[in-house]
Amino acid sequence: MKKILLVLLLCCATLSGWAQSKFGEKPRLVVGIVVDQMRWDYLSRYYDKFTRDGFRRLIDDGFSCNNCLINYVPTVTAIGHTSVYTGTTPAYHGICGNSFYINGHKVNSCDDSNEQTVGSDSDKGRRSPRNMLATTIGDQLRLHTDFKGRVFGVSYKDRAAILPAGHSANAAYWLDLKNRRFITSTYYMKSLPKWVQEHNKKLEKDKDFKKLGEDIGLSPRCGTIITDMAIALLHSEKLGKGEDTDMLCVSYSQTDVIGHKYGTRGERTDDAYLQLDRDLGRLLKALDEQVGRGNYLLFLTADHGGAHNWKYMQEHKLAAGPWRSNEMKERIYEAISNDSGEDGGYIADILDYRIFLDWEMIRSRGLITADMGHQVLWELEKEPDIAFAALYKDLATSALPPLLKERALMGYYPGRSGDLIFFPRPGYYESGSWNEPTGTTHGEWNPYDAHIPCLFFGWRVPHGATSRQVSITDIAPTVCQLLHIQQPNACTGQSIVEITK
Repeated sequence: MKKILLVLLLCCATLSGWAQSKFGEKPRLVVGIVVDQMRWDYLSRYYDKFTRDGFRRLIDDGFSCNNCLINYVPTVTAIGHTSVYTGTTPAYHGICGNSFYINGHKVNSCDDSNEQTVGSDSDKGRRSPRNMLATTIGDQLRLHTDFKGRVFGVSYKDRAAILPAGHSANAAYWLDLKNRRFITSTYYMKSLPKWVQEHNKKLEKDKDFKKLGEDIGLSPRCGTIITDMAIALLHSEKLGKGEDTDMLCVSYSQTDVIGHKYGTRGERTDDAYLQLDRDLGRLLKALDEQVGRGNYLLFLTADHGGAHNWKYMQEHKLAAGPWRSNEMKERIYEAISNDSGEDGGYIADILDYRIFLDWEMIRSRGLITADMGHQVLWELEKEPDIAFAALYKDLATSALPPLLKERALMGYYPGRSGDLIFFPRPGYYESGSWNEPTGTTHGEWNPYDAHIPCLFFGWRVPHGATSRQVSITDIAPTVCQLLHIQQPNACTGQSIVEITK
């Protein structure tokens, strides 16, 4: 008995010492991976086809949050990437869509006319993270290390490289499709590093890349090109080799481009994820070789999911259908014109299931914005394929179901998010020439758009899984707690205790 007690005491002492030592320990590198438009159920759909070096390694050796949901609307790329890395929603970080309005002017999420392109003669580099109003994991890491830790972003899309890397990143690189090369912005530097120039020269000689041209996003090989760039950056910048923790943010966008064109089913989507699995295996191997197994902390998630194609659903007797914003706008114009004699022009835009009223036009005609908003709402509620609608200013007292009300509020930033929001029936989504007849889109609250993968792997990550509901905004505080650094300055998420305990 005495021996057993002694062993137990020694175990407790060892565990206590390990827990205390965690404050003095840190990974050499943090790697964040976002797979654009990846539904959570793809992990099980492709599990048996995945190699043991990519997704399956993350699942089998890491920790999976199987009920990770996006806790705001709309569910789109720029918002998703920002929310992952800031640990908060548009209500706090201000990135309200891929495009939105600031002071009445429509902007791309990363537009910045004060900056210039570095690496080509196009305007694709006139970008920065300045529209984002909160700090990211990388910003907090930079602050914590007195800016000695280095942070980089890489992606096919500008917003998917810029927003994750944060305000104080050392660099973000994305593809200029017209010129077939990686570029950046004067926000980060005046000229490309020599290693990027050399990497671009190799791309210029790549016959397959040249042949695909601006359609590279529709090829699984796009992910290979992003992986090659990430590995080149890893080696050239010697990430994970310094005294302080570095961070690499990688986003794969070909899955989104292919999904929009070809949907959630079929050979092209299958090829995209199986090739991505092989590319992840290569990236993990490179990390093992340079940083060492167990020396880096990695997470993988998605910015949003995607609906099944509505025609595919109808063929199998499932409720679904197309919804077209331009047609609805015309019906609203006609209805209000018949009622009031006004001839339209009072809707500036419809973006991501939100209506932006043209305040200047309304006021110039002597109308009251609030009255026009209620007229538009009245017409929205008549639309057969819209389940719910509300004015943003009336959300708190609206008859929306609590879940929809909460997600709408968390996705709203005054002056940027528009005036009205509406929710199509389940299975109905914005449809147009860009995603018909086989493709899809996203943006809604429903599980097909809001249920995303959330995998943690590597340094201090236990093996296991949880079905407890967590949110996309819980990823950043979890990473920050593991690193023992402060959370991003607008963080509203909670650390995932199954991982951080």
